[in-house]
Amino acid sequence: MAKHGKKYQEAAKLIDSEATYEASEAIDLVKKAATAKFDESVEVAVRLGVDPRKQDQAVRGVVVLPHGTGKTKRVLVFAKGDKAKEAEAAGADFVGDADMITKIQQGWFEFDVCVATPDMMAEVGKLGRILGGKGLMPNPKAGTVTFDVTKAVQEIKAGKIEYRLDKAGQIHAPIGKVSFDAEKLNENFRALIDALNRAKPAAAKGIYLKNIAVSSTMGPGARVNASVYR
Repeated sequence: MAKHGKKYQEAAKLIDSEATYEASEAIDLVKKAATAKFDESVEVAVRLGVDPRKQDQAVRGVVVLPHGTGKTKRVLVFAKGDKAKEAEAAGADFVGDADMITKIQQGWFEFDVCVATPDMMAEVGKLGRILGGKGLMPNPKAGTVTFDVTKAVQEIKAGKIEYRLDKAGQIHAPIGKVSFDAEKLNENFRALIDALNRAKPAAAKGIYLKNIAVSSTMGPGARVNASVYR
């Protein structure tokens, strides 16, 4: 197991690993403990009281963070005709149909999110293995298969993120950058937790929000008092 460097060890002293904090305090500590030379992302990890093996307890959705993530996402839209023009007007970075499909098949991946109009999905489906393996396949549940391409592109550019339960029953999601004001990170944090509460499956029993932790990309994590949000 790799040992942490001196900077990390010094930063870790700021956070009591056995304690739980209010979200605002945890975020302040994570900001102080971030020592990397780049602007680290601030990430939230939530352990949910669901069984990830059961389809009726799957948790997946999207949320528009009020202050974005600090990263501008490059959006590719698969569309034709007027919808292609609409996507361009909305600020999509790349727009196309068969030409873009061919480009991706040849190994091009200079984008972060894919949006497709429903009439394009038969063609986009040919990229299932390629895009699916990278988590880039358009999906109706994520709002990325839609005729309302203007709304889709604008929300992604504004800071919409997708969250999805992993095999360990956890959700991992970014809520901004260390350089963000603490207040903005707190508002983004609350937006994510509210979205997860709304997404609670009817089949989930017992405690739903089991554990919550906040950390920076390279820094130690701080546990949040999850009972406040249940």
